[in-house]
Amino acid sequence: MAGVRAGVLLSAGLLTWLVVRGPLAPYRQALLDTAPPQQVLVLGGDVERERVGARLARQLDLPLLVSGGSNPEYASWLVEEEGLTTDQVQLDYRARDTLSNFTSVVDDLASQGVRHVLVVTSADHLERSLAVGQVVAGSRGIHLTGMPVGCEPTCSEESALRRWRDWLRAVAWVVTGRDLRDAADPAPAVR
Repeated sequence: MAGVRAGVLLSAGLLTWLVVRGPLAPYRQALLDTAPPQQVLVLGGDVERERVGARLARQLDLPLLVSGGSNPEYASWLVEEEGLTTDQVQLDYRARDTLSNFTSVVDDLASQGVRHVLVVTSADHLERSLAVGQVVAGSRGIHLTGMPVGCEPTCSEESALRRWRDWLRAVAWVVTGRDLRDAADPAPAVR
């Protein structure tokens, strides 16, 4: 009985350390953070997302970051149409997919002191996006709130397998700093 009690106490102590001071501390910080939103992040892939994100940024007077969006000319026109100034908007084209939408900008956001981000994406993409984003952004202590954009009649439910695969890629990125996809399919050698 003493061994079980010691094991429970040791496990509780380890878990407490992990969450309070250890590697899970940023996730606790992000989960419990009640700071108001400080940034609007649009995940590119649909111009309606950009329109809704720009409108939201204007209404809330927040900076707008578009990750992997439409071409710069269209995005600049749209931002102007929505009444935002160029200093309120950042267009970032480093992302190749949902994971890199977050990994390419999360360190920039953290260095700017951003603690709460509104993530704008299509309703059928939101669940997977937040699963990935909460792992990546949470590792830097950043809280995410999803803002779905209607996609009818073209909505298509994403598979659970795809959500789990991308979530696993996000965990691997946090642990290793690399995308599993890059490790599995490295770029061809430069000649």
